[in-house]
Amino acid sequence: MKALGIDIGTTTISAVVMNMDTQKVEKSYTVSNNSFLATSHVWEKVQDPAVMITKAKKLVDSILEEYPEIARIGLTGQMHGIVYIDENGRAISPLYTWQDRRCDEKCFEGKSICQVIAEETGRMVPTGYGLATHIFNLKMGIVPKEAEQICTIMDYFGMVLTGEKRPLLHSSNAASLGFYDTEDGCFAKADLECLGVDTRILPTVTEEFTVMGEYRGCLVSVAIGDNQASFLGSVHDMENSVLVNIGTGGQISVLSDHCFTTENIEARPLMKGRYLLAGSSLCGGRAYSTLEKFFQTYAEAAGVGYIDHYAVMEKLLETREEAEKLIVDTRFSGTRSDPDQRGSIEAISTENFTPAALIYGVLDGMVQELYEMYQIIVSETDQKKSKVIASGNGIRKNLWLQKIVNEKFCMQVQLAEYEEEAAVGAVRSAELAEIP
Repeated sequence: MKALGIDIGTTTISAVVMNMDTQKVEKSYTVSNNSFLATSHVWEKVQDPAVMITKAKKLVDSILEEYPEIARIGLTGQMHGIVYIDENGRAISPLYTWQDRRCDEKCFEGKSICQVIAEETGRMVPTGYGLATHIFNLKMGIVPKEAEQICTIMDYFGMVLTGEKRPLLHSSNAASLGFYDTEDGCFAKADLECLGVDTRILPTVTEEFTVMGEYRGCLVSVAIGDNQASFLGSVHDMENSVLVNIGTGGQISVLSDHCFTTENIEARPLMKGRYLLAGSSLCGGRAYSTLEKFFQTYAEAAGVGYIDHYAVMEKLLETREEAEKLIVDTRFSGTRSDPDQRGSIEAISTENFTPAALIYGVLDGMVQELYEMYQIIVSETDQKKSKVIASGNGIRKNLWLQKIVNEKFCMQVQLAEYEEEAAVGAVRSAELAEIP
């Protein structure tokens, strides 16, 4: 039997065809998303769902023509963001993405909506989380009048494929919206009502991998979050492994039976009674690309034409002396709990303030932020692991970053078998999905 996995990401839409008998990927596909909408606000990050869904559906149709024997379709995609759905199951708003920063804007008597939520409910709901976004939109009067419910973009794609008019969210996606009590498996309706939210806008939630309908004779399973999908698609020995993902952002994930949360560590549902303890760095791989832009700006000002700055940066790392040590805090975009926090460079001297030391310091800082989160998980849950699995293009393409992870975690890095980890995980969730 063959199955298809689709990952609707922020910048690309990926797919894999997997042979379920051999557990091998037969073919993978990637198309550009390219659906961001121009806005008048620098903090606003929204995408056009019509463009995304059209591209995703075209990709699915072409793959089904190529592989008519596909029996199941699994879905995943970018978490946290929301799109508003009308009574006919149509998207009537842009996708408010996880990168949207509206909830950090101090629009409410000098406070951000995240601060208002914390003061009125005691909950820390980060900016970019769908229900915080909805509360901002509600208070600003910009929720579409026809809005009946909210869901993520991959849930909406599932609706489009199956013809469903009401979204069904797996708990992994529901929890990513905020205001979700993971251990109890339900939204915190009382807290939402306290903030003026009509909870009828909340979607139905399931904790199971389940089939939600059919498309062209294929069983379509409920979408799962991309963090959970990446874990399923990357890690074989789930009990003994820690997953380090570095792409645009950064993330560390550990499987646990304990629903443990603390500052910057979330317990995210994977399957009933099992959780991913996840820590996220908002900047992650963007810290390295920010440094590359810094060098590029200088080179252009000096009249140097286009060069591969990443290649130059790697060459400089090869000349670095061990004594050239800079301490770089790469929290350039803040943290989930403190969006106003910023990075820093410490221990600067006349000897070590070199491009090579700065490059290495940024890479080291990217890993250090994730390692500190792992240490918190270990100390609080005694969940020390023996293997570190790496996924994401940020680390897959950077041998220096892999080396630093080896040294920090004192474990040999193993790269995930497939590059499209989330799409592979979507396939595996579809394989486990039961028909209701």
